[in-house]
Amino acid sequence: MRKPILGVSMMAEPDFVSAILPLLHNNSIEVMEWSFDTLYHTNEPDWLRDLLNFYAENNRLIGHGVYYSLFDARWTARQEEWLKKLKEEVSLRKYNHITEHFGFMNTENFHQGVPLPVSLHSKILQIGKDRLYRLQDAVNIPVGIENLAFSFSIEDVKEQGVFLDKLTEDTNGFLILDLHNIYCQSCNFGLEMQQIIDLYPLDKVKEIHLSGGSWQDSVYRKKQVRRDTHDDVIPKDILSVLPSVMKKCPNLEYIIIERLGHTLKTEEERNYFLADFNKVRTIIETSDLKLKQQNGWCKEEIKLPAKPLEDLLLYEEQSRLTRLLYENANVENIKDLDFHYFKTENWDAEMILTAQNIIKKWNPY
Repeated sequence: MRKPILGVSMMAEPDFVSAILPLLHNNSIEVMEWSFDTLYHTNEPDWLRDLLNFYAENNRLIGHGVYYSLFDARWTARQEEWLKKLKEEVSLRKYNHITEHFGFMNTENFHQGVPLPVSLHSKILQIGKDRLYRLQDAVNIPVGIENLAFSFSIEDVKEQGVFLDKLTEDTNGFLILDLHNIYCQSCNFGLEMQQIIDLYPLDKVKEIHLSGGSWQDSVYRKKQVRRDTHDDVIPKDILSVLPSVMKKCPNLEYIIIERLGHTLKTEEERNYFLADFNKVRTIIETSDLKLKQQNGWCKEEIKLPAKPLEDLLLYEEQSRLTRLLYENANVENIKDLDFHYFKTENWDAEMILTAQNIIKKWNPY
């Protein structure tokens, strides 16, 4: 009986390495996920290169991108360079698959951005498919997309599963189902986790992400806002729903635990992290899953247009929205703006404020 294999999202910080040493020593980390584009502009230390290569040589390394930005409405030199470096990476090191995030980042300065959601619009879908085609064309391994934690409205929450299904239909693509991202949406929009999960094409889920997060005080509500900050233990609600979710994902292969490398400084934090890992391992080992045996993956042949698809109106609106969020524009003013592609009148005021806070966090200057 096949079961998913358990691993971690690798971080290069010494605190993280110290925390996972016991797991490495007893061979508990069966698979390792590496965000390959986080060190594109620096040299990997020897110990990290050797560790990643060890997992790659044993067919247990998967890649996770951060900065490609799937729904940027303009094709830029930065994306060209990103794909070039990706080709180099997968030629030097064997990955079983690679993944990217749903959403778009700032089109002017991507370091200012965080993945922001887009609505299910035919032209936006075409942009996303074009970018995914180019990503898949660059590599000869499966490519998947991760669901997003952040949403501006309950409508975006409810349609994201359909959007991801349509997005991946032409590339033989798959999904990462991040359960903490679902948990954030559940807390922030008053929906049950299972209600949201059932809106996704679960037969396309190949990987599950688990993590913790934090709470942000609310200005517009009585309850706090849940943030996907990867800096705390996995919530009990996520561990409770995991067994039933696993059973609904017949093509599940990997379960990855995420934690930011600088958030494991104390012995208590490290012990809680190890406890979470062992809880998930026990859930997997005691499950009575009937997962499908994996067939060989076949790359879909797609005729790629020579010129990347662009939409200048969408680009202008993405740039304007990011700038308004970065400059802390008045929330009600943002809701009153007349956008073509963004239905800001339906947006939750607290989530607009949260987006402003997130962008400021990553761009303090």
